[in-house]
Amino acid sequence: MKWMNRSFRRGLYRSRNGMILGVIRGVAEYFDFSVFWARAIAVILLLVSGFWPITGLYFLAALIMKPAPVLRIDSDDAHDFYDSYVHSRPRAVDRLKRRYDHIEQRIRRMEDTVTSRDYDWESRFGA
Repeated sequence: MKWMNRSFRRGLYRSRNGMILGVIRGVAEYFDFSVFWARAIAVILLLVSGFWPITGLYFLAALIMKPAPVLRIDSDDAHDFYDSYVHSRPRAVDRLKRRYDHIEQRIRRMEDTVTSRDYDWESRFGA
């Protein structure tokens, strides 16, 4: 049961290292299953059921599944940001813009403090 907790917490993603859109590798990694055997099962299903049903399901899964994150997600904040970016890119851009504006305001306050007349460098250094 240990693998179930780890895989369900991590999420089901399309692998970035897959052969065709990374669906089978993503499913194999999610269930901690051999990629070779997952591909073998997919090919057998393709031969048994026909070309179109399995191909259609494969591309539908590729559309539904999110791509795997480029960087490893370690915190809940990073996971929330990644999900917000995948589902709503304008919202994620707005979030980054707010963060940048906050940093810019802090820098301006520091500059105002350092460049104000009250901050007398000569008296501090005895020059």
